[in-house]
Amino acid sequence: MPFDYKKEYKEFYLPPKTPELVTVPAMDFLAVRGTGDPNQEDGAYKQAIGLLYAVAYTIKMSKKGGHELEGYFDYVVSPLEGLWWQEGVYGVDYSRKQDFQWISLIRLPEFVTREVFDWAIREATEKKQQDFSPVEFFHWEEGLCVQCMHIGPYDDEPATVAAMQRYAQEQGYAEDFGQNRFHHEIYLSDVRRCKPERLKTVVRHPVRKNGL
Repeated sequence: MPFDYKKEYKEFYLPPKTPELVTVPAMDFLAVRGTGDPNQEDGAYKQAIGLLYAVAYTIKMSKKGGHELEGYFDYVVSPLEGLWWQEGVYGVDYSRKQDFQWISLIRLPEFVTREVFDWAIREATEKKQQDFSPVEFFHWEEGLCVQCMHIGPYDDEPATVAAMQRYAQEQGYAEDFGQNRFHHEIYLSDVRRCKPERLKTVVRHPVRKNGL
């Protein structure tokens, strides 16, 4: 059976529908950065997703080609993730989607080194005849966070975020947005096939102990 990060690391991908604290270790990702409304038709966000998945599947399907990757194991491509922020806003303002800055992510398996990443970019570029230079190798340690499973449309997330904020405060923590600490979403549902009221999204915010 292919290794499935969602099943093997449920604490990061399948949290409860009530807020909880979690410490997220360092991971490596494919990443594309951009700005603007993610709902814009054929906009930068949708283009970024296409680039990410093309490189992700180039790595996964390398087993069927002539390039053997050291340490390769069969795995399920991890879900799409997003880091979101806006200039002058602590957290995010859902009413100002046009002001979003974002980093779209797909987690990489541990055997993917920078050398493997460089190969995958070259391979995807040759096969797709497309520019993959926006895709980067992104190493990130998220650290201490509060998280919750959000069920429903993305525009309903503020209620989930408010519950996370209350829980963090009750536990003696405060939100801690800043450099490398973002509003974080992990998309467990295919928005093209799932009804809005059934969408599953992990919502995660960085926190710190009060007084630190």
